[in-house]
Amino acid sequence: MFSHSRVKIAIIGAGPVGSLCACFMAENGYDVTVYESRTDIRLDKSTSGRSINLALSERGINALQFIGLDNIVIEELTEPMYGRMIHSVDGQKYSIMYDINKSKCLYSVSRKELNAFLLTKLEKYSNVKVNFSYKLIDVDFNSKLLTFQKLLENQQQEIVKPDIVIACDGAHSVVRKHMIRLPMFNYSQTYIDHGYFEIKLPSSETKDILTPGHLHIWPRNTFMLIALPNKDKSWTCTLFMPMEKFPLILESEKEDILSFFNEYFKDFMDLIQPEDLLNQVTNGKARTLISTKCNPYHVNDSFLLMGDAAHAIVPFYGQGMNAGFEDCTILNQLLEEYDHDLKTVIKTFTSRRFQDAEAISDLAFYNYIEMRDLVARRSFLWRKKVDNILNKWFPQTWIPLHSAVSFTSIPYKQCKLDNQWQDQILFRMFILFATFFSIGLYFIVASIMSKTLQ
Repeated sequence: MFSHSRVKIAIIGAGPVGSLCACFMAENGYDVTVYESRTDIRLDKSTSGRSINLALSERGINALQFIGLDNIVIEELTEPMYGRMIHSVDGQKYSIMYDINKSKCLYSVSRKELNAFLLTKLEKYSNVKVNFSYKLIDVDFNSKLLTFQKLLENQQQEIVKPDIVIACDGAHSVVRKHMIRLPMFNYSQTYIDHGYFEIKLPSSETKDILTPGHLHIWPRNTFMLIALPNKDKSWTCTLFMPMEKFPLILESEKEDILSFFNEYFKDFMDLIQPEDLLNQVTNGKARTLISTKCNPYHVNDSFLLMGDAAHAIVPFYGQGMNAGFEDCTILNQLLEEYDHDLKTVIKTFTSRRFQDAEAISDLAFYNYIEMRDLVARRSFLWRKKVDNILNKWFPQTWIPLHSAVSFTSIPYKQCKLDNQWQDQILFRMFILFATFFSIGLYFIVASIMSKTLQ
């Protein structure tokens, strides 16, 4: 561990990325204070949440490895998912494995449980302090002053002046909102026209419907239902569909709600009591999905955005958390590369990370189309088989897109470029095959006609 105790690091946000980033900086010997606007999530007894279950994969595991938590998290908090189980409208099922050798998997994990686990780890560092119910209300980039409102202390204000501020305060980042006012700071946000509604499915012994080791998907073209396993054998299910459609279902009569689920997700209805489903539907609400982009991720040489604060993405590739965790890995690499010259590290982070963040944002949008629609098409299954064959023949050269994103640390931009190259190769193979087939067919027909004329 380096000795940087005189350098004061303020981390805004104690979510998974903020907690992990604080662990990284503590490991490097910095004096770290974490500020979180919410109360301690470990004291919250509520089981419902705004977020979908997370899918931990290679990039996230690599980050956890730095603080020695990779194996512990996997063993204690996660359930493996080796492939997708596709549920057709007629009740038929088929499995699409993520890895041809069936050895690689994604790990389903509760966001709340993982967050709580990281907070407990964080508190074990002597050079870390965590302040809950501290709401950031003002940022002065020139003087490095942060003004907080202490929600549990009669709304009193506290002004602090850290050396470095790392904002990990999510898609609706307060720090980024202040950055938007600055010249030469580019920002965009997009609410996609689809949202989600979460349904909890209690532990069930009906294994013939929800077989373990899978991410279950009910693709229905413009909408879909998914189910991810939890450690306690329950399932977190999420209905994704156009926002305009939710009122037609969630605000309908009880008979119409049950009719919708019975029509499109009949085998799912065999797993849940109608009363339980109706209770969750009538007491819940659909939530929006947002994608944000900004550039640069830093202001001056003292303020840095990371995780969703820098690049919030839609959840359909399961890479939001993994990309945020990989931010921590890249920050750590830069600290080593520049010998802890923090000013250089802060300024370099944007150029090192920006293009990859843009790439995974684009890929996440595409994967929604794949999950809700393409997985049910024969062309997708054909492509999957071809990818598996070529990957088996050329394991170092031909890595399918999903495998490259989920099971390697290949930069996201390179994953996207490699996939475009693969598409071109397959298109040329198709044209070549079609040409030879046409020529062969021509000679066959010509031979038949010649024989007939004789």
